[in-house]
Amino acid sequence: MFAVTRLRATGQDGESLATAVAPLLAALAARPGFRDGELGRSADDPSLWALVTRWDGVGSYRRALSAADVKIAGAPVWVHALDEPGVYLPSDDVRSDEGDA
Repeated sequence: MFAVTRLRATGQDGESLATAVAPLLAALAARPGFRDGELGRSADDPSLWALVTRWDGVGSYRRALSAADVKIAGAPVWVHALDEPGVYLPSDDVRSDEGDA
C-alpha cells in the first residue's frame, strides 16, 4: 500500500518542510514494513507538497506512525499536513465491487 500526505507550505516554511522530511523518512525507514518514500513539490502550485511512502501493508504504516521516534521526527512535517484521507491500496488489491454502492 502507499500513503500520500499532502502538505501546504510557502516561502521559508517550504524550505523548513523540505529539510524536516529527511529525519522523518529516516525514522520511518527504521520501522518494519517500510519500503520507500519521497517528497515532491507540485509543478502547478509551489505551496503544495506531497510526501509519498510505500509499505508492506496498512498495519505496518499505522504501527509506524504510532512509534515515538516517528511522532517526534514527524511533528515539524505534520504541522503542514492537509486533513484528508491518505492511505491507498494498489488497484490489484482492491476488489471491483468495493466502490459500488
